[in-house]
Amino acid sequence: MQIRAEQLESGLQKQLPPVIFISGEETLLVNEAADSVRRHARKQGYSDRQVFDVEPGFDWNSLGSEASSLSLFSERRLFELRMPSGKPGEQGARALKAYAGRPPDDAILLVIAGKLEPAARKSKWVQVLDQAGMVIFIWPVDREHLPVWISRRMKARGLQPTPEAATLLAERVEGNLLACAQEIDKLQLLQGEGPVDIEDIGAMVTDSARFDVFRLVDCALAGDAVRGLRILQGLRGEGLEPVLVLWALARELRSLAGMAAAIAGGEPVSRVMTQYRIWDSRKKVVGKALARYGVGEWRSMQRCCARLDLVIKGQAAGNAWDELVQLTMRIAGHAVLPAAVS
Repeated sequence: MQIRAEQLESGLQKQLPPVIFISGEETLLVNEAADSVRRHARKQGYSDRQVFDVEPGFDWNSLGSEASSLSLFSERRLFELRMPSGKPGEQGARALKAYAGRPPDDAILLVIAGKLEPAARKSKWVQVLDQAGMVIFIWPVDREHLPVWISRRMKARGLQPTPEAATLLAERVEGNLLACAQEIDKLQLLQGEGPVDIEDIGAMVTDSARFDVFRLVDCALAGDAVRGLRILQGLRGEGLEPVLVLWALARELRSLAGMAAAIAGGEPVSRVMTQYRIWDSRKKVVGKALARYGVGEWRSMQRCCARLDLVIKGQAAGNAWDELVQLTMRIAGHAVLPAAVS
């Protein structure tokens, strides 16, 4: 039975199914869902917890062997199978289907997996787990719905935020749910239960936005110049050396120039991304960037990086941070000052 993440707690209070499958890429939400299962299992006497980490070379027969063996001291058992890739392979799929087909009476199987692609969610082994118990697919909280998620989480902890307070907190954490959860817990600890307004957020919540160079790069590739420039401003405010920002941008530009050249030569985009080891989570933004410019433009920006390196070293005139702004905007597909385009 497939349920939403917010239904898990009430569903576990009614019954503990023999199989529970949790899949998603948002670490905080996946971990909290798994914690909820563990908590309810302990309450119902499943005191023997055995963890299986699915890594290269994992012996899938070990799961079936443990399931068929008798529990020491007749304890109820919780089998926790951690599968970060979400890909069990043929042997793993057979083992999961065999377990779900005849689950032991004294055990619960909790499978924790990374994000599954649409085709994988329809695979036979997932369907068998669904038929045997609960399946929960956990989706990331997008920027539009983050204030609602924050407001719901704060209210669950006795806080009563105004809509403006929830929106400000969402802006501060920049989609970092773990940082957001920590800030909410800190608010509860320092202020106690009760109303929370925008002044409370401004006074008590630190700026936990992930102002890092890798998010800057992805924002630029996605064409989100406004967000990219905000991150760049944050990096400058934190005292980061501009050479580190240049390093990240230059590295990405080398990769983009190489991919653009391969695509221009007739290579399929998907194959090129595989050759350049582009993670699945980044393929969308990288694809946007490759569609925006050809190889000539990417190589032109590489030359800009070479000049910027001289500026940072004091060997050429200019302001490093101003030119990083121009380069970021250019990568994002926005107009730049003529002096910066060389």
